[in-house]
Amino acid sequence: MKYPVIVAVILSTVLFSCASRKNKRSAKELKSPNVEVVVAESDEAKAAQKAEKESVPIDQQTIAAEKPIVQEKKPVVEIPLRVELPTVDREFRGAWVATVANINWPTKGNYSTEAQKREAIQLLDLLKENNFNAVIFQVRPSADALYDSPHEPWSYFLTGEIGKRPNPYYDPLTFWVEEAHKRGLELHVWLNPYRAHHSTGGAVTSESMVRKASDMMVRLKNGMYWFDPANVKTQDHAARVVLDIVKRYDIDGVHFDDYFYPYASYNGGADFPDDTSWNAYRKSGGTLSRPDWRRDNVNRFIERVYKEIKAEKNFVKFGLSPFGIWKPGYPAGITGSSQYDELYADAKLWLNKGWIDYFAPQLYWPIDPPRQSFTALLRWWESENTHKRHLWPGLNTVAVRAPNRTQEIVKQIEETRKLIPNSVGAIHWSIAGLTNSPGMVQAVKSGPYNHQALIPRSPWLRANPLLTPSLLLTEETSSVFAKWLHKQPNEVFHWIAYAQYGDVWEYEIIEGQQTEKSYPKVKNGRKLKTIAVKAVDRLSNESDYIAKKVK
Repeated sequence: MKYPVIVAVILSTVLFSCASRKNKRSAKELKSPNVEVVVAESDEAKAAQKAEKESVPIDQQTIAAEKPIVQEKKPVVEIPLRVELPTVDREFRGAWVATVANINWPTKGNYSTEAQKREAIQLLDLLKENNFNAVIFQVRPSADALYDSPHEPWSYFLTGEIGKRPNPYYDPLTFWVEEAHKRGLELHVWLNPYRAHHSTGGAVTSESMVRKASDMMVRLKNGMYWFDPANVKTQDHAARVVLDIVKRYDIDGVHFDDYFYPYASYNGGADFPDDTSWNAYRKSGGTLSRPDWRRDNVNRFIERVYKEIKAEKNFVKFGLSPFGIWKPGYPAGITGSSQYDELYADAKLWLNKGWIDYFAPQLYWPIDPPRQSFTALLRWWESENTHKRHLWPGLNTVAVRAPNRTQEIVKQIEETRKLIPNSVGAIHWSIAGLTNSPGMVQAVKSGPYNHQALIPRSPWLRANPLLTPSLLLTEETSSVFAKWLHKQPNEVFHWIAYAQYGDVWEYEIIEGQQTEKSYPKVKNGRKLKTIAVKAVDRLSNESDYIAKKVK
């Protein structure tokens, strides 16, 4: 009986081993993507797995059972607070500051550096306090410079002598740019491209461009000197002056006014004395009529300047403020001088071609009577604005001929908003209309300019989207201190800081260098609930906002 038992045990062991190997092979085949065999686990396989488990030493089984399961920690993502912020007003609110003949700055005979700085700050403070957001500063009144230029002499209107630098030395343009930006104001440099010497600019000296570039000059009967716009050297020199300023100064815009070929009255009613360049043009085979040739000279220069500015600094806007009437009869019923025929400035073409970023025709007449109606002319210019550039009319804030000048200017601002709602704005000629008239300042501040406003966007100019800023709130006894930061601080020109008291939102436009503000916890009986902030770039594009609840 002993042997049969031994044989039975051996046979049983062999069978179990075969079954176990078969089961393992089948499981391996299941892992192959080319095998679709489903193998049911046998009782023998289950027994084998149990035996393998029981073969593990008891102390290792215990350690495995007691070993804690460590789960990887996932970063905590803060869900942004979403709120409904109020819409910020947008409107260009500018004023011209004329330096020619010391009209606005500096005061005539004021050659003191510190006194000039004080006057400049007073003007900029006036604009800031009354919710303006731009200044058009004349830096080249007549082939001279109110900045440190490598191409033209220091201005007579700055120091009382052509070519004399300020003493103690400072660069007025640098000063104006920095002080304007501290107040959240854009600064546009205003240049006269062709006027070479003004009759109020002192004696012509060896320092004057009249002497240094005599081959480009013509003399007018009123004593002024003018660059010949047809001369290629004139065009190259003027374009070089513009580009130099754009490259070296942190400006926001370049601005030309209505002086192209001069008004006929400047030459005693006689034709512009450009026989030399005209004869050279005809001799070279030119076929245009003389008026068309003159207009073509200016057209090519305007297109060139626009393209060169954009190639250097895309965000620098190019603006023009031509005489307000293109031609008599446009629109019907309009009478007066013709910029097209007298100044050889085809400003309608420049607007039609989109060679400008903003267009500010000098509409210095009242709304009535109709022969030179402010609203009729503005409506016509808008009909010619095929590229939908900014159309911000010039207002004669100093001396518009109306029964009530203050009411007329306020009404013109309101009419502009109605006629061009998508890009509202106006420029005031000049800042003297504010400095010399407290009543005008009060009427504008309490009326159309009673809130701050951002400058309208320029969607045709490329810009990199701004990142969302960060915001830190610190609670104090009776206030909340807010501090905001941005990863691209040099790209931020403004901040919009919002505060919600109860259910009422308020906002403030803050210049880009300021990154903090303290808010009272209670205002007008309402508790502070939420604070939010946005960044705004040089072209007035807004970032997304960040908002935080006040605990």
